[in-house]
Amino acid sequence: MAKKTVLISDEVSETLGALAVTASRLRGGTREGVLVVELVAGATRVVVLPDRGLGIWKIVSDGVELGWQSPVRGPVHPHFVPLAEPSGLGWLDGFDELMARCGLVSNGAPDFDAHGRLVHGLHGRIANRPAHDVAVVLDDDAGTVTLTAAVDETRFLIHDLRMTTRLVVHADRPRVAWTDTVENRSDRPTTMQMLYHVNFGPPLLGAGAEVVVDVAEIAPRDAAAAEDVSGWNRFVGPQADRGEQVHFMQVRPDADGRAAAMLVSPDGDTAAKLSWRAAELPCFTLWKNQRGLADGYVTGLEPGTNYPNPRSYEATQGRVVPLEPHTSVAFDLAIELLRGNAITTERMRVGGPTPQIHSQPKPGWSCC
Repeated sequence: MAKKTVLISDEVSETLGALAVTASRLRGGTREGVLVVELVAGATRVVVLPDRGLGIWKIVSDGVELGWQSPVRGPVHPHFVPLAEPSGLGWLDGFDELMARCGLVSNGAPDFDAHGRLVHGLHGRIANRPAHDVAVVLDDDAGTVTLTAAVDETRFLIHDLRMTTRLVVHADRPRVAWTDTVENRSDRPTTMQMLYHVNFGPPLLGAGAEVVVDVAEIAPRDAAAAEDVSGWNRFVGPQADRGEQVHFMQVRPDADGRAAAMLVSPDGDTAAKLSWRAAELPCFTLWKNQRGLADGYVTGLEPGTNYPNPRSYEATQGRVVPLEPHTSVAFDLAIELLRGNAITTERMRVGGPTPQIHSQPKPGWSCC
């Protein structure tokens, strides 16, 4: 059996047929010390960041790079991300991944107490927590590269959560799949949240790009998004003075319980499909940031356990995940690059009837 297991340290380089793994630490500026792990399976290369909560920085396949150009110019070491900044927006100092996890205690907008003190910062802490026990298996018989690791979000006397990840890259198709299992390691019950911030810029994003998703119901997050809700599934080109617009949705899963959203490039020849299990991630958020290229022209496809409002509000709506002592919940997702006729096939599979569209924010979905 052609299989090789590699324990990831600062410097690693191993190959097995069409499979490979390399690991190194970056030097210079806010990248200083960041561990970068590159997984190669056939024509697909995936860059994973263990120091940043196992975020996926880029996927490159068939000459197409999936990701976006953030003005942050990372990957940024968590040491340089001020999560406790009083504004609650310090998380943005490190944001430039294709896929960044938001959680585990909270995943939404900054949350403040009655005295204006920060309780939970934007998008939580998991994306800036380091992984441990990182290992990669090269399996030439199966044609897969599999990364496993764990990330802890623990505070003495408060909570003890562990996320264990298994990520698989396939040599025979441009697909990256992962399962995150979040366990409550405490003897006391707790609650958690998770949101996957999956972000695409050019070449997939541009004037005329389209999101295809089977939406049952959609509402703008706020007044700014209400102006865009009639054209929620289409994109304009970069506009320097355009603010971000966010839409909240309920998505219909297929017969197997999986939901999907596909971003199709302006020319219709290339697409990226994100799929997930809807039972565990029932809420879907579309983030449209159509500002100038220099300011991060990007869209986010974001399945979550809830909508990314402040945690205190989401708790009042019952959108937190209860975990009894020593129990867990698993989140199963995949990103796949599609070309040519495969896009037409997936469009028929992923698309659906006209959704119910709310022209204004929906009470119970938006906090304000």
